[in-house]
Amino acid sequence: MLSNDSGRTLQRAAAGIAVTLLLAFLIVHFIKLHTERGLERDSEASAGARPTVDVVVVHNRAAAGSLTLPGETAAWYESTIYARVSGYVSKWYVDIGDQVKAGQLLATIDTPELDAELAAARAMLQVAQAQVKVKQADAAFAASTYERWRDSPKGVVSDQEREDKKAGDAGAAAQLEAARAQVNLDQADVDRLSAFEQFKRVTAPYAGTIIERRVDIGNLVTAGSSASTTSLYRMAQDDPIRVFVEVPQSAAPDLMKVGVPAQISTEDASSRPITGAITRTSDAVNPRARTFRVEVDIPNADRRLIPGLYVQVAFQLQNGNASQIPAAALVFQAGGPKVAVVDSDGTVHFRAVTIARDDGDRVELSSGVSDDDRVVLNISNQIVDGEKVRVNNDTRPVPIATTRAH
Repeated sequence: MLSNDSGRTLQRAAAGIAVTLLLAFLIVHFIKLHTERGLERDSEASAGARPTVDVVVVHNRAAAGSLTLPGETAAWYESTIYARVSGYVSKWYVDIGDQVKAGQLLATIDTPELDAELAAARAMLQVAQAQVKVKQADAAFAASTYERWRDSPKGVVSDQEREDKKAGDAGAAAQLEAARAQVNLDQADVDRLSAFEQFKRVTAPYAGTIIERRVDIGNLVTAGSSASTTSLYRMAQDDPIRVFVEVPQSAAPDLMKVGVPAQISTEDASSRPITGAITRTSDAVNPRARTFRVEVDIPNADRRLIPGLYVQVAFQLQNGNASQIPAAALVFQAGGPKVAVVDSDGTVHFRAVTIARDDGDRVELSSGVSDDDRVVLNISNQIVDGEKVRVNNDTRPVPIATTRAH
């Protein structure tokens, strides 16, 4: 059995442990309570804080700007040359890349069948001409015979014989006219075949560049330009040269007219832009692409540009009083495009705007904003109209450039 002293010692130890556990529990509970209250205060502070936004200041631009669009060069003329007569290529004289003059010989064609037809037509013409001489003699004899019988005294020859000679004279004259008509017909056939003989020499229709050759010596060529017919050459005239540009309909007020200045640039950064102006427009918008075509004609004596080249065309524009903002400031809702404007006390207001021109990275607005308005960039969909926000002071206003590239 334990002594009384030992029992009291154990009781004191147990009491000390209980006190220690109680103190530990109280300390843990206090720390937990303090932490929860701290989190609650932080949550309340966070909930009450204004969201931070980035803004850009609206500026009206009345100065001239530019709109840069992709374009494509095209030849002034481009022709596919086919054979006008059937035969065999006897020789070709020019190849791709050659500069040719109008009327220059490109190739020659041997045409044995055409030659034979022309020889036969000429022989027929000679026969017809000989027939004319025969008919002329017959007509002269018939005319003189009729004159003798016509002037004979009455009673010497009968009226029937006189009428017979008259009919013979008329018949001979008609046969002479028929023979002469046959000569004209045969002469026309000879002229037609002689004209085709000229097409044995394939010549250039205008001064230009040979861009394709599809024949060689000995090739059989067929007259015509059907889908099954092989062409001889393809050539183009590239001075002057055309530049085609598809312009968005939003630029129609500025660019659907002749004379607007343009600068044509190529991918070669070292070359200077070529100055030109709009020569003609389609005066109609393509309903599918919502674009219209403009053409710029420019001299190309140095052949700096070639047909089919991709170029950049910058047009000079008048922006008027439209307000320019970055496209990131637009908000598209069910009611149409809007912007979020921050007033002087930090309140957000959504305003409906009208887009005058969309150039990709920035847009021009004809209504909805005023000069020096602060519009929010990339606004969160959690921010509602009338909510208080804090403008990020570290965000500098985004400059609005007057030169716009699409």
